[in-house]
Amino acid sequence: MSDQVISIIALVLVFAIATFSAVHLGALALVAAFIVGSTVADESTDDLFSGFPGDLFVVLVGVTLLFAIAKNNGTVDWLVNAAVKAVRGRIALIPWVMFLVTALLTAVGAVTPAAVGIVAPIGLGFAAAYGINPVLMGLLIANGASAGGFSPIGVFGSITNNVVERNHLPGNPALLFTASFLFNVALCVIVFFAFGGRQLLGQRAETYKASGDGGDGGAGGKRHDDAPPPGGPGGQLVEAGTAPRPTLAVATTTQPAAPDEPLTLDGPRALTLIGLLSLVAGALFFDLDVGLMALTITVVLSLVSPKSVTGAVDRCAWSTVLLVCGIVTYVSQMERMGTIDYLGKQVAAIQAPLVGALLICLIGALVSAFASTTGMLGALIPLAVPFLLAGEVGAVGLITALAISASVVDASPFSTSGALVTANTPADQREFVFRRLMAWGLGISLIGPLVTWALFVVPSSL
Repeated sequence: MSDQVISIIALVLVFAIATFSAVHLGALALVAAFIVGSTVADESTDDLFSGFPGDLFVVLVGVTLLFAIAKNNGTVDWLVNAAVKAVRGRIALIPWVMFLVTALLTAVGAVTPAAVGIVAPIGLGFAAAYGINPVLMGLLIANGASAGGFSPIGVFGSITNNVVERNHLPGNPALLFTASFLFNVALCVIVFFAFGGRQLLGQRAETYKASGDGGDGGAGGKRHDDAPPPGGPGGQLVEAGTAPRPTLAVATTTQPAAPDEPLTLDGPRALTLIGLLSLVAGALFFDLDVGLMALTITVVLSLVSPKSVTGAVDRCAWSTVLLVCGIVTYVSQMERMGTIDYLGKQVAAIQAPLVGALLICLIGALVSAFASTTGMLGALIPLAVPFLLAGEVGAVGLITALAISASVVDASPFSTSGALVTANTPADQREFVFRRLMAWGLGISLIGPLVTWALFVVPSSL
């Protein structure tokens, strides 16, 4: 058995063990790199760490630390409140607000589990209060996370663009972000009408009192179903399985918002918003390093508002950092061993390049539905490099199709986003939501690659 085949088997085992056990995928990947490097590739420790992505580490730590500070000082809560009040009681718009809020969070650097974890309890609380199908709400939240994730400073976008740059492939970050966002919007339009959105059109809460502003709005308005409001006294919306607590987005008409609820744009929040906008502008227009910019903004925020930083480092997405760096380190080892070239030649040996491209997208979608999207993005793009370098399939088109195919399946209940949606659904609807998301995940993992392949790969290869 060749060294290349052994490294492939080890990679498959890493994903399989991480999928069906509690062992962290990133830790497994580093251990696999150590074992394979020591026993098969005859690599030293210095050789192994030469593949550690220090630049990507800084990006992930910088943007997730900045997001943690934004959550800590109430900037995220302020954004959610502002977005919810903007609908002025129009029930059909609430799922779309949740879509946009989640997309905005991931677009400015929040990891997908963090964004979905923040928005899902609020969105599914609204769904229960207003009779919105929880599958509709959950899918718009999960797809919103995917829609924003491929921005140049988003985690998905940073990983994909970094891998493309490391492998000297032609890339187009703006096209990747735009294509992903529009694809998810189109997908959500289908979801909206397929899961009861038509019945919501024209419906509006009779009373809608926004938190603390005396206008119309709030969760205490009349609902269009007869179900009792979820949660505690006054109809407060609560996360499924937890004790009643105030929501971030709204207060009921009978119970005002807590005095310390972040409803005003004070100095630290305004400065944080300016920092986020500066980060976007620096990345898009001045080609500045995203990670170093994010760290610079966090230092400024720490000096101006020390309270904002309390506990922020602990809430950094260390699990995702370990996952991505572990996978990239192992894939770098596979590159040094010649495994990437070996696999690329096998795919390139397929006489029909378009068929090979479709197979790559299908593999990415099916595996990502049961494993980590971030891990798949770091692993599959390098595996396709020799195939792409052959020039018979457009690199930008295939990378875009692969990225979208691997991310739109995140609503599967076996993926983090889908699991968070299921967990935050009221107990009496949880099995229904689980089954619907499972069917959706299987369907989109087959249909998504076909559609993205037809939209992005075929035209670029003609």
